[in-house]
Amino acid sequence: MDIDRVDLLILEQLQQDAKRSHASLGEQVNLSASQVSRRVARLEESGLLKGYTAVLDAELLGLDVEVYTSVALDRHDASCGIAFEQAIQGFDEILDCMAVTGEADYILRIVVPDLSAFSRFITDRLVTLPGVKMVRSNIGLHRIKRSHALPLGYLVSPADKRPKVRYTESSGRN
Repeated sequence: MDIDRVDLLILEQLQQDAKRSHASLGEQVNLSASQVSRRVARLEESGLLKGYTAVLDAELLGLDVEVYTSVALDRHDASCGIAFEQAIQGFDEILDCMAVTGEADYILRIVVPDLSAFSRFITDRLVTLPGVKMVRSNIGLHRIKRSHALPLGYLVSPADKRPKVRYTESSGRN
């Protein structure tokens, strides 16, 4: 898919505030609301713009404890990994799960109301999953930075490094 400077500007603006109207976006990128609407629809259809979500304040909701937990499995065959990945899908406390290199096989981001809830989650649910060999956790003290915005500046690098998206100076469309 080809994207241009205007598409990047629209994506950057939507990452900062997805509630912005197409008219407001148009003012930022010098296009009409209908032109912005067409571009946004194309970005959605291509899959680059996957959706819109509300960002909630976990602390105000009483979900004060954020923990980064490393998990190592006892086997490294496909069935063990698949079983673990499927099992954690049902755990609402796990917000993110990333397969990683190194000592652990996965890193989880877990959010719970307090340490006793975290302890129950680990002992009653996570370590009881088949294949879990080791669990190590780091409890967050205070957030330094959180962003959901991707670093779109990298998209202007040579296209051969990005086979799915090609940046063009101008696509000739509005």
